[in-house]
Amino acid sequence: MSNDHRDPAPPSTAMTALSGTTEGERANSPLMDFPVDARGLSLKILAVLAVVFALSAGHSFFIPLVFGIFFAYMLNPLVRWLERIHIPRAVATSLVLGSLVVGSLTGAYNLRDEFNTILKDLPVATKKMSRALQSLNDGEPGTFQQMQAAAAEIEKATNQAAGVRVTPKRAMTDQSVVNLTQWLWAGSMGAVAFAGQTMMVIFLVFFFLLSGDTFKRKLVKISGRSLSTRKITVHILDAINMSIQHYMLILLVTNVLFGLMMWIGLKIIGVENAGALAVASAFIHIIPYFGTVLIIGLLGMTAFMQFQTIASVVAVAAATVIVATIVGTFVTTWMTGRIAKMNAAAVFVSLLFWTWLWGVWGMLLSIPIIFIVKVISDHVEELHGVSELLGE
Repeated sequence: MSNDHRDPAPPSTAMTALSGTTEGERANSPLMDFPVDARGLSLKILAVLAVVFALSAGHSFFIPLVFGIFFAYMLNPLVRWLERIHIPRAVATSLVLGSLVVGSLTGAYNLRDEFNTILKDLPVATKKMSRALQSLNDGEPGTFQQMQAAAAEIEKATNQAAGVRVTPKRAMTDQSVVNLTQWLWAGSMGAVAFAGQTMMVIFLVFFFLLSGDTFKRKLVKISGRSLSTRKITVHILDAINMSIQHYMLILLVTNVLFGLMMWIGLKIIGVENAGALAVASAFIHIIPYFGTVLIIGLLGMTAFMQFQTIASVVAVAAATVIVATIVGTFVTTWMTGRIAKMNAAAVFVSLLFWTWLWGVWGMLLSIPIIFIVKVISDHVEELHGVSELLGE
């Protein structure tokens, strides 16, 4: 009886067969020495996780703080211009901030009738939307109602199999899918919280503007003793200052222009309360990427409630896309050239991260935050890898 026993192939031969690379090819392949400091890497990962947790846990503190810093950077040139004409900084700060608050309140007061009309028509609009959805289903239960009925049947069968007595419930038709009262109450509480945070931001902006270059001088002083380090710190702070001011200028110009063009478009279409809807659209347009989609949904629903035709929805959507394309192509693109070149994929990832961390406020703050990270990375040698990832 012959014993046909073959020795298994050496590990290197087996790996060569799996990878399809010969010994000669592997010898000629360039190898990269990539030393990893496991202890240092683990400490960096833990530090990043700790920072993310702190930002998430302290969002009610950090969000107004970041908004206050950005608005202070935006208004600082006006305060400095008033100082040049020999107006004390405290008076200049009060004039600039007071003019902004009074102008915002005046605009809201002038549009109060249109906003009140929208709120009064909200119950009627809800009923119209409900009837429209029922008409689309031809009187048959919709998908959501069918899912509820199926879940109820499964629950009933499970309780019967387990010998649990089932208590009768109200009919499905008596239950409202959306509790409008709870929604309005939550909206009211959100409005109160928004008003409180707005007041906090106003006070932060006032004190930041009043302090002038105090924080800048302190940061330069604690950055290091050498003159070169202090010069680099001054250059970083100036670059951050210019980036934030340019970005805020872009937001101001593009969204004011967007609101004016939307007001003209809505007036031409014949949509009621065009002024209030244009102002709301201008604010929503601040949200990058998703703002236009939200505006189309809001204005499309409004047009359908008024005209009850698909053509009106298409007209409003087309007007929004046209205005957003004109503003984005000819205005935003031209003005963005004055800011540091950014990788579009990195900007979108930043948008997703800050939205996950801070919600809607994270959407608004994501781009200026990533600009600051890019500016700092450009001037710090240890962060050049981050600068390369964020750049074009």
